Amino acid sequence: MVAQLFSLSSLFVMPFWFLMIVLPFWQWTQRIIQSPWIILGPAVIYAIVLLPIFATVWAGVSNPTLPGIIELIGNETGATLSWLHFLAFDLFVGRWIYLDSRERNIFAPITSLILISVLMVGPVGFLIYMVVRTIHGLVRSAKTTPIVQSVAK
Repeated sequence: MVAQLFSLSSLFVMPFWFLMIVLPFWQWTQRIIQSPWIILGPAVIYAIVLLPIFATVWAGVSNPTLPGIIELIGNETGATLSWLHFLAFDLFVGRWIYLDSRERNIFAPITSLILISVLMVGPVGFLIYMVVRTIHGLVRSAKTTPIVQSVAK
């Protein structure tokens, strides 16, 4: 059963990634991605896989050691749990980036590339977005600050 859940798990998140990356301005994309419930699929599957081994997982993560974590994820169930964790949290971060970038009017093709990086290597994609977000904010504030005001300071 765990192998089947692993195989199905990506199906629960890929439609949302497709909308954010390929159709960022479609009216339904904004409406769908606005909901935090898009994380429900991988979260429910995670809970289903976790419940039978909760005590083992809790013991491993409440006092983590490298050998203990290797033991936890070094099998079909642990790998599936890890994958579902990645899927859920990467989508959560991707959703935040999508919504934040729309609010800040960050160039959509750049955001799409960043979202691809979040999907593939989550934390690195997040770091890239934070750099782009910071630079974008500095450029926008420099463009809106009157020259006379900046000279007077």
